[in-house]
Amino acid sequence: MAEIIQRDGTWVFDGGALRLTPGRDRNVGLLRKELGELAVPLGALAGVSLEQGKKVGRLRLRLRDGADPLLEATGGKLGEPNDPYQLSVEADRFGVAEYFVDEVRNALLLDEVPAGPVDGYLLPGPAVPLSASAGDGTATFDGESVRLDWNWKTEEAKSAAGARTLALGDITAVEWHPAVGLENGCLRFSVRGAETKAPPKYDPNSVELWGFKKDPLMALIAAAVQARLPHPAVSVPEEAALPAAGADRAAIPAPAAEADHDALLRRLRELGELRREGVLTEEEFALAKQAVLKRL
Repeated sequence: MAEIIQRDGTWVFDGGALRLTPGRDRNVGLLRKELGELAVPLGALAGVSLEQGKKVGRLRLRLRDGADPLLEATGGKLGEPNDPYQLSVEADRFGVAEYFVDEVRNALLLDEVPAGPVDGYLLPGPAVPLSASAGDGTATFDGESVRLDWNWKTEEAKSAAGARTLALGDITAVEWHPAVGLENGCLRFSVRGAETKAPPKYDPNSVELWGFKKDPLMALIAAAVQARLPHPAVSVPEEAALPAAGADRAAIPAPAAEADHDALLRRLRELGELRREGVLTEEEFALAKQAVLKRL
């Protein structure tokens, strides 16, 4: 087991999963505090790294695309205080952090965890019911529907129709954007049959965000909804994988050997990417590459 304890939080790795617990330091963002402890399975990881500075470093986890509904809904736009996959590390704990990184990397290699995308969420998303207030409204999600209530700051053209209730089955997409510079952010729901390109200020299915402290809490609503929507990965229907009726099935070659060969080639490419990104050292890359080449 590997463990690192900092004011920013505590990370523990038991060989099969990482437990990320936010600290109580004032620099820890509201989203991380509300999210609480996260259990990240090893299979959801694409890599881990340590960035060293003169006084403070940073541990970073890189998750596989499509593994986490929070990252899917926020598009990787969470700032440093609210990103649960970053941990600030004091200089005198760099040695512990390096050991932590080595343990996780070795486990990824031994389990042959691919770095590519997944076709289903490996993290559950925030628990419901859930409610957050920020910007021009309050969003509440109970697992089946989203309710949007407006406040006195809401544009009259949007608030005139009153509170909105969106059934989960009618929501086709959800996204959260932070306010950047002079551009406001939003929590936006795309609703079947009511698509619009109107600014969040006038869109009755959006909450406009102005860059205040509570804005990231709306990302929790987005993540909880995203976790219950169909996964964005494109999947081929089972019927498409079968030959058409009346086709000569015997003429279709068995793909097992080719698939295995292709999988090993993909593994080589993934290892090369991990080396270029600094996730693997040259020695680790050489050992892993040799093991794959033997199987080829």
